[in-house]
Amino acid sequence: MLAWIKERLPFDGNQLRELTNEPVPNHLKRWWFALGGTPAYLFVVQIATGILLAFYYKPSPETAYESVRYITETASFGWLIRGVHKWGATLMIAAVILHQMRVYFTGAYRKPREINWMVGMCLLICTLMLGFTGYCLVYEQLSYWGAAVGANIAGGVPLVGGFIREMMLGGEGYNANTLPRFYVLHAAVLPTLLTLLVIIHIGIIRLQGVTEYRFADQLEEEAAGKKQYFNFFPDHLLSELILGLGLMVVLSVLATVLPATLGPPADPLTTPEVIKPEWFFYVTFRWLKLFSGTVAILSTGFIAFIMFFWPFIDARIRRHTRFSEASVWIGIVGVFLIIGLTVWEAVAAH
Repeated sequence: MLAWIKERLPFDGNQLRELTNEPVPNHLKRWWFALGGTPAYLFVVQIATGILLAFYYKPSPETAYESVRYITETASFGWLIRGVHKWGATLMIAAVILHQMRVYFTGAYRKPREINWMVGMCLLICTLMLGFTGYCLVYEQLSYWGAAVGANIAGGVPLVGGFIREMMLGGEGYNANTLPRFYVLHAAVLPTLLTLLVIIHIGIIRLQGVTEYRFADQLEEEAAGKKQYFNFFPDHLLSELILGLGLMVVLSVLATVLPATLGPPADPLTTPEVIKPEWFFYVTFRWLKLFSGTVAILSTGFIAFIMFFWPFIDARIRRHTRFSEASVWIGIVGVFLIIGLTVWEAVAAH
């Protein structure tokens, strides 16, 4: 059988080893520096569980809620699959945010890696949009009004807001076309875009190589003549598999101990007393409450623009000022602001 396969696919293990055995710097043995693999693994989990959920989900206002109820209460292990999907989305968003923070604070976005930082920002935005559209598909009361509020916020963007809002809702307001539109975005458009961005992201890393760092223990090992690199295959691959198994255990425990619940069905005629988005939008929601609509939207867009082009702004700061590490202090202020606004929104009475 092996001879038959090799005759038709002339590819052996040595070739695979040569192709994948790129030396990996020793600092990637630290989990904080290998965060990129975590959201990639969780994305695979989301695709697998999402396909299973799609067998039963019916994306229309008349059937969506009952189909989710059927998945949660009747379908074999439906509650577990839905719970893993929900918690996988939460951990994936958290992992992407942490990965982007790590890249920022270690200066790994600087020349010549500016393009990959911008690709990473696109990945972050795409991941957040996946979280938002998935939240809206349940068609319970909070997800319905969350989608309506989100569309209204998008409608406040100058010049193009009305077009964006109409594209999101499929009309002037929430209608029969809205839920199928969110479903297409969540199940087809955004996953395809995210996959392409991941391929580009990894391709650039392969071309440029991993950013290298030297720590005290590594400098001592280097002075002693020890290897500063290890093989991608099988060493790093095995580490990623161990991480994946650990994440699977965590996801299973969370889905069992804190299962995905189902709120009251959407009622377009009754506005709930409290409308809250998912946790990853708490900071934006609180920011929008602090300022008037136009100012809040424009300032949010300005912050996103600054972050997207930060490598070039940082290069200019480093070139023309004495504050070579100003980005670190700006980042610390930004992190405390994000944490503060998130906690404020989480505990604030409504």
